[in-house]
Amino acid sequence: MDHAFAVRKLTEFLDLVSQYLFEVDLASSAIGKEWPDWPQQLVVQEAVARQIANAYSPGLGDVERDDMENEATYWHRVRTAAAQALGLASSAEEIAVFLRPTSPAIAADSLHPWIWDPAAPLWAAEARQDAVLAAARTVNRRLQQKLGRHDIGETDLCMQTFDLKEAQPGKPRLRFPGDRTTATWKARQEGAKYFAAGAFLAIRNVAAHEEVVDWSRQDALEHLAALSVIARWVEECTTEQAPPSDQAQ
Repeated sequence: MDHAFAVRKLTEFLDLVSQYLFEVDLASSAIGKEWPDWPQQLVVQEAVARQIANAYSPGLGDVERDDMENEATYWHRVRTAAAQALGLASSAEEIAVFLRPTSPAIAADSLHPWIWDPAAPLWAAEARQDAVLAAARTVNRRLQQKLGRHDIGETDLCMQTFDLKEAQPGKPRLRFPGDRTTATWKARQEGAKYFAAGAFLAIRNVAAHEEVVDWSRQDALEHLAALSVIARWVEECTTEQAPPSDQAQ
């Protein structure tokens, strides 16, 4: 519903009916004052106001004329109904927000410390792109430290780290806890591999190689949240080394 239109039409109607009632009051109190002509526009706008009022509250605009009451009393009742409708129309958006189911929210400082600690000062300086890049670099350094590998880039490292193949000399793996024979465990390993690699490609590389990235606050927060998931996975997993005697596959 176009609330602005409703507010405008109801306001116009209320102004008109108030002016009519003012003239009625003058005619009633002043000797020789002619009773005001029935304004045609008032009747036209009343029909619109009734529909609008009923749209906000069914039945609100259905003010019936009582044969025992005078014209002024009737229009006072009509004006009251229109004023109530105007209140609903004016506050409709705020009411909708208030009645909307409460949605969960993630505080930035509740992200993994590897993410928010390096990002926080840059975020405070409105340097969102740099904040995301700093978080991604920190995750990469932590991953390198945990595996003892500094010989390949982060994307390849993620692909090898979570791979289902057994660890090889110089190529340790990260392993989630749980039963490794289940499809769920294997799916988690494979998912982490592609998710982590994809995040570095689509988030870290963009932040690092584009001079300016037009990320909104929401975009940047979601990127930080994605990196936070990876950070928690890296911390949760155990490192699996190949025995020195194992041969590379």
